[in-house]
Amino acid sequence: METEFLVRFDYAIKHILRDKANFGILEGFIEVFLKKKCKIMEILESESNQDNADDKFNRVDIKAKDEQGEIFIVEVQTTRYTYYLERILYGVSKAVTEQIGVGKDYDKIKQVFSISIVYYDLGVGDDYFYECKSDFVGVHTHTLLHLSRREELTVEQIKQIKKETGKDQQYFYKKITSGDVFPRYYLIRINAFRKIIADAMDEWMDFLKNNSIKPDTTAPGLAEAREKLVYARMSKEDQLRYDRRLESLSNEKEAMRESEIQGIEKGEKIGLEKGEKIGLEKGEKIGLEKGEKIGLEKGEKIGIKKGVKQKAIDMARKLKAKGLMSVEEIADISGLTESEISNL
Repeated sequence: METEFLVRFDYAIKHILRDKANFGILEGFIEVFLKKKCKIMEILESESNQDNADDKFNRVDIKAKDEQGEIFIVEVQTTRYTYYLERILYGVSKAVTEQIGVGKDYDKIKQVFSISIVYYDLGVGDDYFYECKSDFVGVHTHTLLHLSRREELTVEQIKQIKKETGKDQQYFYKKITSGDVFPRYYLIRINAFRKIIADAMDEWMDFLKNNSIKPDTTAPGLAEAREKLVYARMSKEDQLRYDRRLESLSNEKEAMRESEIQGIEKGEKIGLEKGEKIGLEKGEKIGLEKGEKIGLEKGEKIGIKKGVKQKAIDMARKLKAKGLMSVEEIADISGLTESEISNL
């Protein structure tokens, strides 16, 4: 059976998954990656409701709320940013603070789950899925701080406790961790996935990276995605919009590739120029040092040789002046030739 051409997930979360009829795809995605079953109740207002070339600059692609009021932020990133972690923090912080107004109780704040799908090489690691959650750990003992908080009992629970114990108890203490309250961050590194499909998460990764879904998939959300994200079933207008998105991504990658090539060429040119300059400077320095050394050695040898010769001449001149020896005898003693002695 031939696989139908499917719409990319990064496009789907901007334009298709906002439809309540398609919430099941998003719920399946959250269940597989967060191991958390949820029922999406609504898609909150985010910064991705634009339909222009600036879509890639949006901080949040989709923001959904479930039955318990917990918020799920899904962000797809195809362009590299230096301060990417700060961007994630900003989106999550905004989602937290928007939950309550001034003077409202903090118990209205629900946990926020941030899922970032990254389509470029982010960091160095041996996994494609990472989780970051905050806990209080002893600086000296390295042990976890155990926390609890007072929770109100329901009317039925109060009645049951009073019936069993005779006590009118209105509260109980519930064990919690900071990870139950603080935001949780998840990173999905698409490029780190190797096509080895062993479980539902791998199936989802295959869809995210290769736009492929098996016909017999049982992974939550994927069967529905295979049914509803078919390009051929989109309207001509939506197909045209999707084609423009693919073209924009292609142009963006080409521009990045061209920038990289230009950077390499410029770096190579600067490297050669600097290398040549440094090489000349070092060569000149080494040449001077070696020349000075060789010059000293040769000069010393020549100087010694000349000094010995002059000493012989001085001695021969004195012996000749005294007239006590023949030229042959003086030549034998001084080492000079008879001709040199005759010319003295």
